[in-house]
Amino acid sequence: MNIKQAKEEIKHTVRAYLTKDDTGAYRIPSVRQRPILLIGPPGIGKTQIMEQIARECRIGLVAYTITHHTRQSAVGLPYIKEETFNGTTYSITEYTMSEIIASIHQKMQNSGLTEGILFIDEINCVSETLAPTMLQFLQCKMFGNQSIPEGWIITAAGNPPEYNRSVRDFDMVTLDRVRYMNLEADYSVWKEYAKAAHIHRAILSYLELRPNHFYRVEADVDGMQFVTARGWEDLSYLLKAYEELQLPVNETVVQEFIHHKDIALDAAAYFELFYKYQDDYGIADILAGNIRPQIFARINHAAFDERLSVTSLLSDGLSNYFIYAAREKERTDLWYAFLKNYRSELSDAKDSAICYSRLIRQYEDNFTLEREGGLLDRLQCQNREWLLVKLKQGTPENSQVPREAFATAKAGFEIQQEVMEQSILAAGIALEHAFDFMEQAFTHGQEMVVFVTDLTVGIESSAFLSEHPCERYTRYNEQLLIGTRREQLLSELQRDVEQFT
Repeated sequence: MNIKQAKEEIKHTVRAYLTKDDTGAYRIPSVRQRPILLIGPPGIGKTQIMEQIARECRIGLVAYTITHHTRQSAVGLPYIKEETFNGTTYSITEYTMSEIIASIHQKMQNSGLTEGILFIDEINCVSETLAPTMLQFLQCKMFGNQSIPEGWIITAAGNPPEYNRSVRDFDMVTLDRVRYMNLEADYSVWKEYAKAAHIHRAILSYLELRPNHFYRVEADVDGMQFVTARGWEDLSYLLKAYEELQLPVNETVVQEFIHHKDIALDAAAYFELFYKYQDDYGIADILAGNIRPQIFARINHAAFDERLSVTSLLSDGLSNYFIYAAREKERTDLWYAFLKNYRSELSDAKDSAICYSRLIRQYEDNFTLEREGGLLDRLQCQNREWLLVKLKQGTPENSQVPREAFATAKAGFEIQQEVMEQSILAAGIALEHAFDFMEQAFTHGQEMVVFVTDLTVGIESSAFLSEHPCERYTRYNEQLLIGTRREQLLSELQRDVEQFT
């Protein structure tokens, strides 16, 4: 199965394992809750989906790469205690609590979450001294003499032997106690994640042209050559940082992430062209409605990869507008919810300022718990931190009556509302300018399919269009993405892509 299918099945498992009966006991007893064992090639996103599942299910996550640990950290340190049996005192070896078990209790204490996922990565690559401990963990849900707390679901991941020489096979006894999922790399699935995670557009555009370069592992006379999803994602972060710092990205830099010489050289050459197209076509000017006439003459004679790159650049530039509008909307919604709560409590409050400060403390405490529990992504954390600063700036004075206090608290919110409305307006205008260019440059060609598809599958763009309909998007979506016309165009697009793979 692919990583998306595995994610859905694990989410179903979480729901089933954490369902309780009328007495409050788990419907499936712990002894029958089989650990989930994911076996698949490295770098396809096994750890990322665990983070997503925990966040979406609103439960905790404790993750360990077990190859980084010793038997002592997994089992605990031995110590001697004395016990008396039949009048004779004996020295007995006991163990301190496992670091991993302690981390679960620490997570529960810091986040307030009593249920979660314990994820152990590279479980079949442990040392010989730790191997029995891992078998005990999978078979008995224990580390040493310490059990995994009730309500915590065990998941583990490992690599097939062809990817790692230190892999150890599991015996039948162990496999008969786990839910075994065999994973495969799938570009179409990763592409959905990549767009949601805002992987650099140059990488997405390149992989649209070379989908068979997404994941590859080869052994030749020069040793192992490989490309993984993790490599592309880590390279994406570097590309964005280098852009901000105006640093060059050459083939040497790309090869540090893409460990396949031919693919790295090909990708580096494409990235150079991608940045050149960005400057040559003036994507920012197009979205601002300032299209140079000579641009159309060039695009009409451009090769397919150049036309697709320009379409990707336009989608990328447009997505920045949608991302900004989505951020401002979330901030506005969070602020509105706080003010609504403040207004509802003002009527019973003896002191408006004290009431406001108390609600800020509650907001901050809830934010801390959600952050410690891993229930918020990075952008959500940033928006809540931003709002916390704004809320503190709007604290009413002690002498203000409720109406004056609420006006003081609301003043900054009214400015934020205007910022949000302007961001929505700017996104709508940029979208219309993008369609102006696409219609003149590509009319009803394959590039329009790619452009409209990007708008449809993008998280921020689809959310924007659902609230702020665009007549041209709706029309092209119906023409290009529904029924036989869609299949025909996508088949033509695939044939063109294959010419470059």
